[in-house]
Amino acid sequence: MARARSIAIAGVGTRVGGAWATTTPRDPAWLLARLSAWFAEEVEQRRLFPWAAVAFGAGIVLYFAAEREPWLPAPLAATALCAGVAVLALRRERLAAYRAAMAFAFLFAGFSVATLRTAWVAAPVIDRSWSGKATGFVETIELRDGSARLLMRLASANGLAEAARPERVRIIMRGRPDFVSGASISLSVRLVPPPRASEPGGYDFARDAWFQRIGAVGNGLSRPVVVAALEAPLTAKLNAWIDRGRNALTERIATAIGGANGAVAAALVTGKRGLIPESTNEALRAAGIYHVVSISGLHMVLAAGLMLWSLRALLALSPTVALTRPIKQWAAGFAMVGAIAYDLFSGSEVATERALVMVLIMLGAVLFGRPAFSMRNLAIAALVVMLREPATVLGPSFQMSFAAVAAMIAAFEKRGGAGFFGMKRDGPPGLLNRFGFIVSVAVVTTLIASLATDPYAVFHFHRISSYGLIGNVLTIPLVEFIVMPFGAAGLVASAFGLDGPFWWVMGLGVGFMMFVAEWVASLAGSTRMVPAFGVGALLLMTLGLLWITLWQTPLRWCGVPFAIAGVALALTSARPDLMVDRQGGTLAYRAADGQLAVLNARGNFFGVSQWLTADADARPARDPALQGNGLCDVGGCTGTLRDGRVVVLILDPRNVAEDCPRADIVVTRFWLNGTCKGPRLVVDGEHLLKYGASEFRFAVDGAAVMRSARSPQFDRPWSPAPRILAQNDPPAAASSQSPPQEEIYEPQ
Repeated sequence: MARARSIAIAGVGTRVGGAWATTTPRDPAWLLARLSAWFAEEVEQRRLFPWAAVAFGAGIVLYFAAEREPWLPAPLAATALCAGVAVLALRRERLAAYRAAMAFAFLFAGFSVATLRTAWVAAPVIDRSWSGKATGFVETIELRDGSARLLMRLASANGLAEAARPERVRIIMRGRPDFVSGASISLSVRLVPPPRASEPGGYDFARDAWFQRIGAVGNGLSRPVVVAALEAPLTAKLNAWIDRGRNALTERIATAIGGANGAVAAALVTGKRGLIPESTNEALRAAGIYHVVSISGLHMVLAAGLMLWSLRALLALSPTVALTRPIKQWAAGFAMVGAIAYDLFSGSEVATERALVMVLIMLGAVLFGRPAFSMRNLAIAALVVMLREPATVLGPSFQMSFAAVAAMIAAFEKRGGAGFFGMKRDGPPGLLNRFGFIVSVAVVTTLIASLATDPYAVFHFHRISSYGLIGNVLTIPLVEFIVMPFGAAGLVASAFGLDGPFWWVMGLGVGFMMFVAEWVASLAGSTRMVPAFGVGALLLMTLGLLWITLWQTPLRWCGVPFAIAGVALALTSARPDLMVDRQGGTLAYRAADGQLAVLNARGNFFGVSQWLTADADARPARDPALQGNGLCDVGGCTGTLRDGRVVVLILDPRNVAEDCPRADIVVTRFWLNGTCKGPRLVVDGEHLLKYGASEFRFAVDGAAVMRSARSPQFDRPWSPAPRILAQNDPPAAASSQSPPQEEIYEPQ
């Protein structure tokens, strides 16, 4: 049948004057006919359904792109209208209209779900810094080297009205806590609003905090005191109970193995990554295997697969049961329950929940005798994840994981499911042949996943692991067959106090993994920095990737031009000449050598590190050489751009009258109210309140092109429109007691 269809497509003709005239490949009608035939084949193979998930996700993206919060009835009505049109078109057998209406119905449905989710999680967020005594219920504790990060549900905060009191706050405390999750504590804290993006297009923690109902972040100013037990929701108590178990097991594993290897091993089992030294994290990133320490797809598949295989092998010991009972389905059901338990124990983070959904859908397919590894199942998983947490669409975890799996499924389908990506374990049976097959699979899957995920890795992190293929090939088989199985065995044995030997073996495996990571990281050019590019380039590359992976016929290759256009646009992105942080206390400018020079870096080391990374600059934020030709004193700083213009950063308002006449560009957190007349560009407190972090490119004629983290019209729940405050009183001004942002953010 497929052969007949291909012949029919090759012999496409057009009817002219009652006779058939064959068209040539140079005739546009021929190309149009081929495209139509390929599309018809895609429809016949039910390949339109995955595009429903794409339309749903596009609706979510449009929601977050809106400048103001939408009126909820509008997207709901649009969804209902499009669904009604689709039903009417289907009844009248107008398939083109039906498909178009369904596409818009899914798009508006995604928009509606995101709107509903934003309203559902609404909780108070402070709008300026606050200091005082706070009392609350400790929901989770993330242990770190010399500190701890608490997620606390506030019960009271002196001076904050109940209506303005955040539901949850994230607090950094120095030292090791002498209490556990679930305790009620009281301490003095300094809280600030969740920080917004430190650069235009950068990571917006305030948005993520909104969806976690975190209304403030801050530092503990006193030692916490345990108080009488406070009331807390059942979910908070359950989270605290699970977190206590995770922390206890984390310390047990870290102590049993010791050092950085122990911290990595603990993270592999419990998902707690706070004890891993930053140098170890950097080595894992450079080797392209940092994904191993984040409990997500790899861990969930290994855990569920181990449970499925173990129970099926156990049941197969009885020939009667094996021949008369559906042991494969029984094992799949058991693995589903085990996967849910594993998700709960590991903290149910966004990446873990997403992996759980994908595994449950695939195991459900096994349960009902359907193919588990299919694009349809992936689309269903994406829809479920987006329904649960719409905001995850904007994050690198969602984008990279679904891109990688979609690419691997497309490659698998291309070979018609033969072997694994077309590879078979040929030759005589034996350990060597089996090992060769495993290595081949690791090479192929790593290449496919890297091609699919590199655009998102570069967009979000501005770096590529040059030797990620080597790192993954050398470590993934070890993780699959030694590290994780012994970790699972140790987890079970810990209930009996017999876990020590299992952690020892796991530690050996982790030690070799870290040896590989450090060796790969030491190779010249192990990490390639890539300059930041705009979201338009990423959208083009995403469209190209979707087109190539979701179609099966030669129609898929029409996505290549979109991918190439996205890459070209990314490569031609212009770099900024001036960057100003959202508080006006630190700036970077393009110096004569073409590199960024930084003025007053100590005011915002985290923001400086983000600027350098986005500029493909590997220098650390604390490098003294970053000041370049700049000069600083207690009142401010001065620097010279590569075009000769002088930029002045004013840190003391008494310097305004002296600095304005001699500067071409003035940056300050103070409100100048038009009093600074000399400079061609003035960035003051009023500008920062309206636009946030800003960057500028200067044309040859001196004109400035600005790109900012927000616009004055932007008014969303997690980033309200600025309100005019008292002069020189910007919200949440920088303070030496503000928590370091690198300690606030979740690792991504």
